[in-house]
Order: sequence, then structure tokens, then C-alpha cells
Amino acid sequence: MPNEIKRDAYLSRLIDKKENGLIKVITGIRRCGKSYLLFNLYYDYLISQGIKEEQIIQIPLDDDQFVQYRNPDELSQYIRNRIVNKGMYYIFIDEVQYAISKKEIRNPEDIKLYNVLNGLMRLRNVDIYVTGSNSKMLSSDVRTAFRGRGDELEVHPLSFREYYDFVGGDKSEAYDKYAMYGGMPLAVLKKKENEKVKYLQGLFEETYFKDITERYEIELTDVLEELTDVLFSSVGSLTNATKIANTLQSVKKIDVSSTTISTYLEYLTESFLFKKARRYDVKGKKYFEYPYKFYANDIGLRNARLNFRQQEETHIMENIVYNELLCRDYTVDVGVVDISERKNKKLVKKQCEIDFIVNIGSKRYYIQSAFKVSDPDKMATEIRPLKKTNDFFKKIIITKSSMKPWNDEDGILHLGLYDFLLNENSLDF
Repeated sequence: MPNEIKRDAYLSRLIDKKENGLIKVITGIRRCGKSYLLFNLYYDYLISQGIKEEQIIQIPLDDDQFVQYRNPDELSQYIRNRIVNKGMYYIFIDEVQYAISKKEIRNPEDIKLYNVLNGLMRLRNVDIYVTGSNSKMLSSDVRTAFRGRGDELEVHPLSFREYYDFVGGDKSEAYDKYAMYGGMPLAVLKKKENEKVKYLQGLFEETYFKDITERYEIELTDVLEELTDVLFSSVGSLTNATKIANTLQSVKKIDVSSTTISTYLEYLTESFLFKKARRYDVKGKKYFEYPYKFYANDIGLRNARLNFRQQEETHIMENIVYNELLCRDYTVDVGVVDISERKNKKLVKKQCEIDFIVNIGSKRYYIQSAFKVSDPDKMATEIRPLKKTNDFFKKIIITKSSMKPWNDEDGILHLGLYDFLLNENSLDF
């Protein structure tokens, strides 16, 4: 087993963005490896290219030694004082949300930090990189707040390919452990299972919930925790704020409005704990407003939060497939296909689901994630919505098997799970 986990794909993307005249915004859930990517892997790359240490200005705002630089004015002055000649300087600011006040969150266009960074860009001999763990401040507002100067790179927990490159061994055994403990780098590095469990469970209380409750001044912390458990328990299931509010009322006896639930759902997705997948009408070519699906950003975090009680392999595999598609920088939606069938001489209309519609550029793929296809009837159920799209985009069924890729008589590609996860070009077999 190697001593270092590689993040070659992200490092390559970061190198491609070097000195491109834009502020590089590296986003992702806390502890997924953003800081390691920037302060270790990318730093080492710059040094290897002949960049001097004094040309790299590192400011980790979550370090108590740098607390004063959470003030944007102090931050600006510190950086400008470090720039002493016309050579190129590389500025690394870690967990930049600490330099944004609670008041500014409510009106992102007024965030002073953005003005500071835009001002620094006018020096022309700076290349700025910032990391952050809140998508609202650093993702959805990048284009407007940075006045067209923002360039986002989202970092995910380890994909199975990254995980397997590190641990090696039997693919099936490696997958089973990955499906249990996920891809948070520090969890992967821990050798004992009880240490992995303790670390993952501690992240919620010590990091995620603390960040969210403090930043948004949440009073109903019990609602936030119950909501998190509900979402983890039902990954890949259709839901909406009203349905969740009703569930908490009937099952947990917690009286909470759908408006509050909707707000808390935003907080959980903004912190990258969950990803929301919207439903897309394939034939109508439009999105449904609701319901929608939520997936865990890391399956190990999901399992740890639920004390490893709910190990539904079908849903866990679907979640892992979804995360892998996001890691490849695809846009992923849930597909809906209207199908008309005759039953008892009557024409009956029904909606069938395609697990994922995947788009990248002009390419589109329809994907079904099927843990097992044990009989012809089950296969027919999986294939039916794919055949009813009435278009020529590629159709794929992924099953948990080690079979070689093959195409059936309808042109549908059948992929084994390990081939899909370990080959980044697997959709084009």
C-alpha cells in the first residue's frame, strides 16, 4: 500500500488552470482533501517547477494563528506586504468562508472578501486560489461576485478508482469496504475499523453540524439532525420538504413547517453533505419542480451517521454510481419517461424512471443502476424505460458483477460495476 493518496485528476485540472487570470475556487465538503490538494500536492508541483517558497503565500483561515486575517482588510494588507517584486506570486487561502460574516451571507453580492480578491487581481502578478466548504458563498455566486473572474473546481471524497489505486488487492473486497466506510481520505488512512467509525461519526458533531448551526444561527438543532438521518435513510428515494415535515411529525412527533425543512435542506446541500438530483421529463424536455432525490456525498458518512444499521446494497450502489458520475464532472439528473400500455383493453399511462440522465457537452447517456438482474422479468423492467425514450442517445445498465461489457440486441450496453468504476472511459465502451 502506498504512503500517499493520489488525487491526480484534480491536480491535473488545477495545473491546467494555473495563471489563467481567474480566481481558482476549490469547493467541496470539509475534510474531503481540498487543503491537501492545494497546500501539499499543488504546492509540491509549483516547487518542482522552480517556484520559490517565498512566492507562495499560504493562509489557512481555520488555523488559530491566522484568525486576524479573517478580517478582509487585514487579509488584503498581509498579502500586499508579502508581494515585494514583480515576480508571480501564488496565493493560497484555505476555508475562505471564515472571512465572510453572517450578515454578508444574506446578501452575497455585498461580501467584502470578493472585492478584496478582485482588487488583488489588478496587481497582475498574483495567481489566487481559495478553498471553501459552502456552495452558496463559493459556487452559485462565483460568476457574479467575482465579476467573471471565478473558476470553480469541486473536489469530492475519493472515488472508488482513487480508493482502489491506494488500497489495491481484490476488487470485490475493496468495493465492500468502500461501500461500508466510503472515501473520506483520513478515514481511508486509518487502519483499524473502529478508528474509521469513530472518525466518521465525530465529523458530524465536531465539524458539520457545528459549522452549519453556527453559521446560520440554527436554533432547532434536533430538527437538523433528524432531517439528516431521514435523508441518509432514504438516499435515492423521491421526496420533498412537505413529505419530510409530515414524516417528522408522524414518526418523531416533531412539529416543524415545510418552510423550515426546505431551508434546512438548502443548508445541508450548501455544506456538500448531500447532493440534490432533479427529475427531468425526457419526452417533455422539462424539469419537474418536485419531488426530487438526495444522495449522500460520501457513503461512509451516511453509514456512520446511521450506526451502520441500514446496509441496503441496492441503494448504496446507486449512490456510489451517482457520486462517480459527479466525480467525472458530468451533469446528472433523474429521468422520467411516460409510457402508455394496454391493460384489459384500456390504454393506461404511467411514469417510469431512468436512474440517471448524464450530460456532458453534446453527449447524453441514460443509465440504470441494477444491483442484480436475476430473471427476464427484472431485466425487462430495467430496459423498458430505456427503450421508450425514442431517441438515439446511449443506453447503459450497470450491475454488480465482474462480467465483460456487452451490447444486447437493442444496442443497450451492459456494464459490470467494477469496470464502470475503475475505467473513467467506461461509458464509451
